[in-house]
Amino acid sequence: MKIRLDQVVKTFDTFRAVHGVSLDIESGQLVALLGPSGSGKTTILRMVAGLEYADGGHIYFGDQDATDIPVRDRGVGFVFQHYALFPHMTVAENIAFGMKVSKTKRSKPEIATRVDELLRLVKLEGLDDRFPGQISGGQRQRVALARALAVDPKVLLLDEPFGALDANVRRDLRRWLREIHDELGITTLFVTHDQEEALDLADRVVILDQGRIVQEGTPAEVCRAPNSAFVMQFLGDANRISATVRDGQAYIGETVVDAPTSLDGPIDIYLRPGDVDWRPEGDGIPATVIRVLDRPGGRRVLANVEGGTALEFDVAPEMAVRSGQVGKLSIKRSRLYPA
Repeated sequence: MKIRLDQVVKTFDTFRAVHGVSLDIESGQLVALLGPSGSGKTTILRMVAGLEYADGGHIYFGDQDATDIPVRDRGVGFVFQHYALFPHMTVAENIAFGMKVSKTKRSKPEIATRVDELLRLVKLEGLDDRFPGQISGGQRQRVALARALAVDPKVLLLDEPFGALDANVRRDLRRWLREIHDELGITTLFVTHDQEEALDLADRVVILDQGRIVQEGTPAEVCRAPNSAFVMQFLGDANRISATVRDGQAYIGETVVDAPTSLDGPIDIYLRPGDVDWRPEGDGIPATVIRVLDRPGGRRVLANVEGGTALEFDVAPEMAVRSGQVGKLSIKRSRLYPA
């Protein structure tokens, strides 16, 4: 089922949460809405679900204008962050609930068969008689997904579904969710503020800020070609160094480096921690090590460059670096934006 948003607007009292958003989601795609708190991503999801109505614009499911269709008639499955399971119902009863109240009547044997199918799909066989309080958070989220899938939705909507879980469980569940999506092929809209989650899961990522789409594309496109300083900073660790560009060269204090840009005048240079090389001596930007942070996969160094700008960069685990050491940084990759 293809979804199309056409200049959708939502206002709460005097606050406009969504400003004329237009978006096409192709049938079978998994699309992540990514942005900080207050960016409008959950409001957009709730309008697609029919839990909120748009104040302007239109929402289409295929060729049908679904803007004013009630939530129960939209054919969507919704998974919330905090599961929203019925605590007094067993796992099987929670999964069966939507089928029992649906307009499409099913017999008890049909419902029981479908529950068994879904328990196998979400790998919870044998837990059908347990109550939500007797299973783990990850298992409860699997039950919530099975319940959403039980009504055979045309569209699956997930609102921060792993936000209440710890990091290791989230990592396992998002791999599993991608496998489920690939198997079923349901058009899926996924809301998260976790950049890694969005980039790992989605076919396309839509980045929002203050109720507007600021960039959309594949994970590779938004990572490798961020179109603004906001996107560069939001998508992960980013260092910013102020400089001035003249005739293709950037002046950082007393240091001059090549600047492949048509910009001229004050700029901000953005660098990921892996975008610089550190050496104890030679050419480059002078830097003084403040602290060394050892991590399982490498070493993160905190340093000050000319002018007192603090930045972070990564070195190989075996590289000897110490606090107070003075050395040079050379830029391998960077993005330049007007200051």
